[in-house]
Amino acid sequence: MTEVTESGPASARRHEVMVVLPGLMLAIVLAMLDNMIVGTAMPRIVGELGGLSHLSWVVTAYVLGTTVSTPIWGKIGDLYGRKAIFLASIVIFIIGSMLCGMAGSDLLGGVGGGMTQLIAFRALQGLGAGGLMVNAMAIIGDLVPPRERGQYQGIMAGVMSLAMIAGPLVGGFITDHLDWRWAFYVNLPIGLVALVLLMIKLKLPRYRTEHRIDWFGAVLLSVGITALVLITTWGGNEYDWDSPQIIGLAVTAVVTLAIFIPVETRAAEPIMPLGVFRNRNFTLISLIGFLLGFAMFGAINFLPLYQQTVQGASATNSGLLLLPMMTSAMLVSLFVGRAITKTGKYKAYPVVGGVIMAVAMWLLSTMDVATPAWRTGVFIAVLGLGMGFLMQTTMLIAQNSVEQKDLGVASSASTFFRSIGGSFGVSLFGAIFNNQLTSALESRLGPEAGKKLASGGGQFDPAALHRLPTPVRTGFLESLAVSITEVFWWAILFAVLVPVFAVFLKEIPLRGSAEQSRETPVPAPALD
Repeated sequence: MTEVTESGPASARRHEVMVVLPGLMLAIVLAMLDNMIVGTAMPRIVGELGGLSHLSWVVTAYVLGTTVSTPIWGKIGDLYGRKAIFLASIVIFIIGSMLCGMAGSDLLGGVGGGMTQLIAFRALQGLGAGGLMVNAMAIIGDLVPPRERGQYQGIMAGVMSLAMIAGPLVGGFITDHLDWRWAFYVNLPIGLVALVLLMIKLKLPRYRTEHRIDWFGAVLLSVGITALVLITTWGGNEYDWDSPQIIGLAVTAVVTLAIFIPVETRAAEPIMPLGVFRNRNFTLISLIGFLLGFAMFGAINFLPLYQQTVQGASATNSGLLLLPMMTSAMLVSLFVGRAITKTGKYKAYPVVGGVIMAVAMWLLSTMDVATPAWRTGVFIAVLGLGMGFLMQTTMLIAQNSVEQKDLGVASSASTFFRSIGGSFGVSLFGAIFNNQLTSALESRLGPEAGKKLASGGGQFDPAALHRLPTPVRTGFLESLAVSITEVFWWAILFAVLVPVFAVFLKEIPLRGSAEQSRETPVPAPALD
């Protein structure tokens, strides 16, 4: 076997990637940082713009825009070239951020009301965000052969972890010391630097293809995804699960996705090529991504509530309390990335990661009202270990399971299934939490007091809790702790399926170069 010297192509490729990596990382920071910052600033936003009843739509509009557009960004990047599409997604995100910061101001004339404007602009921002993560990962796939992708994706996973830590801290600072509009304006300088860097430095192969956008398939997929996201967002919260609205959305989702399948089999350039699911590894890793999102995001959603309410942490400090999880995830991601690059082996990592994640969920399920913060920190550090083994390997295996021409589709599918899993997880675990909290409060404090407290349980702050009589406060905190740990018990059921599916992955050798991954000869690439 011939080894490539440092002066050869490998060294040149490494230099090329390192030149554009800062721009890619800034784009990822944009996608990850935004929601964390905005969540902290929401009370101030509602206080100025009003529209408390529409508060959930500020989040839902962004999630819808991101989830619906993710598969489409991936496909059009495959068809038209990744660079132009990636830059377009950054521009849309920057414009959306600027308009969000201007919502309800005199500059926009108050058309439709400030909260209505914010919701519409958040949807636009979400459309741009849908292309950031997908195209960043796909660009690494274009520049680096699978054998070497692990170390770069490990670096990007580390940046994602740092952004998740920094988000609440930056959001807390902006909320306390600046106008809430800076929660959106902060994206502008970051986005512009990323845009300029990538416009100047990014050079990607451009291949000539005949473009036929599958618009009908894109519309069907968008409608079906929208219905699914709204079911998971509204079910058990805005509407009962058996309400006409939820049933209607379920019927819409089933019908549109059922029509979508035969449409995609006949399309010349399907927006989601169903043939990729004939690959066992691709199907399995998609299921693993769904379960990862379901268990991880669904359960993690309740950690800040436990830390702030049961353990008495401030909203700003709750971001710091997640530091053990993010640190361990970042370190393991870097280690796994280097190990995959060195050995070319990857199957063991999702198996080990799934086992560790299941153990972490069990540890978290043992918490109660007396669990100290340091012990919770140890438990979530274990969860971070599992995340570190899983986060990047799911993307790597998905990309390695398809031809180079479908790299964008593979990247978007990996992101999409994890996102949908997270939406389902948050919805299901939210329903479990609410039912358990009502039951626990009624058994401890009586039916009337229990129902009254349960109706506002997730909105209690430490000051409000301290004003409650001691017996009531104790009963409430015990009930809250029991309800949150019940969520982690349910999360175990989904987490244990991750290593079970991972065992059936086939260890396909990682391709050594991008050229070797193409099955048919292609003309020499031009550069964007």
